[in-house]
Amino acid sequence: MVLCCIIYRTFIEKNYKDLKKLNPKLPILVREATNTEPQLWARYDYGVERGIRLEGMTEDQISKALEDLGKVGAALKS
Repeated sequence: MVLCCIIYRTFIEKNYKDLKKLNPKLPILVREATNTEPQLWARYDYGVERGIRLEGMTEDQISKALEDLGKVGAALKS
């Protein structure tokens, strides 16, 4: 997972413990950079990647986006 910008980093800081508790093997990477669009990326098995642009999203919308990426991963496994 890659998130950038202060607003999105704050989301991770608030939710990191719960994310790790629910997904202990999930690697989380926060990468900060200037002049970049905030994005959330998930990398699944077999080289499959999915990304979502987070610009302008609320915390609830980011949570939903994260949940949706989790559902994609579950669907790929079945």
